[in-house]
Amino acid sequence: MDNLEQKLRSQICDIGRNLFNKDFIAANDGNISARLSENEILTTPRAVSKGYLEPYMIVKVNLQGEVLEAAEGYRPSTETKMHLRIYNELPEMNGVVHAHPPYATAFAIKGEALDKMMMPESVIMIGDIPLAEYGTPSTEEIPDSLMPFLGKKSAVLLENHGALTWGTDVMEAYLNMERLEYTAKITFITRMIDGERELPQHRIDELVALRSFYGK
Repeated sequence: MDNLEQKLRSQICDIGRNLFNKDFIAANDGNISARLSENEILTTPRAVSKGYLEPYMIVKVNLQGEVLEAAEGYRPSTETKMHLRIYNELPEMNGVVHAHPPYATAFAIKGEALDKMMMPESVIMIGDIPLAEYGTPSTEEIPDSLMPFLGKKSAVLLENHGALTWGTDVMEAYLNMERLEYTAKITFITRMIDGERELPQHRIDELVALRSFYGK
């Protein structure tokens, strides 16, 4: 096993613990993946708490979802299909995270996108967060629901399900999940005090123009 693979396996485990400790997932929920090479993906196994992952548990698959390497008793997540759709459609993306962060998931259950531009950091780093149409988990329905947003967004709410984020590496994918949940939480709190309001459009345009400066 080369150094890159060791690093990615450890990083996936660290991210799993972060998701678990932040209550972004419960029990065996959620899944994380990282691109190892052009045609190799490392992904979390099914039926394992992401808070207690060990590097040897991580499964290696190809872009068609075929298992290339797995420790005995471990199989890839049943929701690997949505990860693979992103990797196949967006070769520049190298990390994907799926979780059920409570504030964001509440909006997903309500069926409402997070599309209000209220904070400079959110406008620059993640933009609006659309709602992907409901699909049955573990089927092609969820990957299909992502298609309108691939190449345009880096985070979506999954209707009645949770959230999915991706990035140029697995850490960026994870940070996008944090940003998504923070946006949902701030939206909820501001509504509680009747304070939800967007930045003026000319200010939003200024922030969008800064995205390349911040590497977005």
